Amino acid sequence: MAYRELMGCEDRWYNRPWADVALAALLMLLDTVLTLIGGSWWPAHPGSLAWALLGVQALACASLAVRRRAPITVMYILAAFTLAVSLIIYPAGALTPAHSGNIWAPFSSIVAAYGVFYARSRRAALIAVGVLSVIAARPWEPVATVIALGLLRTAVGPLIGLYIVARRRLVQALRERAERAEREQHLLAEQARAEERARLAGEMHDVVTHRVSLMVLQAGALRMTAKDEATRQAAEDLRAAGCQALDELRDLVGILRAAPDGDEASPAASAADFAALAAESAAVGTPVELTEDGDPALASPVVSRTAYRVVREALTNVRKHAPGAQVTVRVSYDPAQVRLSVRNGPPPSANGTGRPGSAGPVLADPVLAGTGSGLGLAHLRQRIELVHGTLQAGPGPDGGFCVDVTLPAYVPTAESVGLTS
Repeated sequence: MAYRELMGCEDRWYNRPWADVALAALLMLLDTVLTLIGGSWWPAHPGSLAWALLGVQALACASLAVRRRAPITVMYILAAFTLAVSLIIYPAGALTPAHSGNIWAPFSSIVAAYGVFYARSRRAALIAVGVLSVIAARPWEPVATVIALGLLRTAVGPLIGLYIVARRRLVQALRERAERAEREQHLLAEQARAEERARLAGEMHDVVTHRVSLMVLQAGALRMTAKDEATRQAAEDLRAAGCQALDELRDLVGILRAAPDGDEASPAASAADFAALAAESAAVGTPVELTEDGDPALASPVVSRTAYRVVREALTNVRKHAPGAQVTVRVSYDPAQVRLSVRNGPPPSANGTGRPGSAGPVLADPVLAGTGSGLGLAHLRQRIELVHGTLQAGPGPDGGFCVDVTLPAYVPTAESVGLTS
């Protein structure tokens, strides 16, 4: 409420009904005392009319108790009382004030004039304040002191209040505009960074794709012309790795870029791919138990490929740091998300007998464990965050290691936008 902003009153008691009643009683007592000591229209020799008029003044002041519910009515009541004293009783000779230069309007008019902040119609309230101000200033008896004090008592306060409220609202609007401009500037900076990231992704795609494509073509040519089987197999492995690198690069660029690039969609990882990863690990002495729940078709291609890379990276880490440990891989599909869990137990003890059916314990190779950048989990986390997934990784209660990943079932990419546009 504007009046509360003006007065700076935030206490709870301000809005209670008894507050206005107490204020009305206080002002009624104040106006009565001031009138009796000659501060208003009180005559030098009061009669029955003076005492009756004093009672009417007390009732007019008591109307302040409803100043919130009927602010305009309260202003007109006090204006009517002041007009009666000014035009009817005093000029008619029925009452002769002891001091003719006093203000006839009660002090309650000061509070009543602030009814403009409570009225539903601001225009009607301002008209009522104007009427009250004219009656209090008595322009038909032009006395500079009376006019100045009358305007100060009734009009100046509400006008200053309106100015303060309007200024506060203007400052608030300017503050909100500045905050909005700051937010817009931040959003523009974020948009510029996103556009720069997309531009760099496009350049990376163009440069790396060109070079890797040449490598794939050369590997394919070597596979066709090589004379021994080992060379042909190595060339095929190199060609397959290059094709997979191109698919992964296209996935990343498809997420980062906003416009379709016209590439064909690469196939999603399937159950056979997870089984192949499990078979690869088992072939080198790390048995894997693979469990898949749900329909893999619920996951979009980019999510399936991300899940495949998570499992591949987790199994690679197990082979490096805990070779021979039992690994459990669980992949669960539902319409909302894809959940992955890769858990391995502790590696077989170096002085143990190894797993049943094996020639002996499989020991970790320190040279193999030391390869890589040591940022596998960090890079994996970044890849997962690109598709708005979550990663939790840490030691297990049995001395092994746990990797839990949650991915959304569907992630739009540039290629999906191009298919639907």
